Amino acid sequence: MVKFYDPKDAADLARIEAMLQRAGIEYSLAREPEKGIGPLQVQVAEEDLPFAEQLLWESEKA
Repeated sequence: MVKFYDPKDAADLARIEAMLQRAGIEYSLAREPEKGIGPLQVQVAEEDLPFAEQLLWESEKA
């Protein structure tokens, strides 16, 4: 899994999760190791990263 997105808040995380679920992209949530209990990151499989980035770009453009 590779880092895809750092959500700004819970609503932003929910938006990204919904987008990935609709597209059928598997993802996981992880904390940055150096930040301990800091904010979550959304991670996707490396082969899904280009598609996930395209979806994100399209959603922000709309």
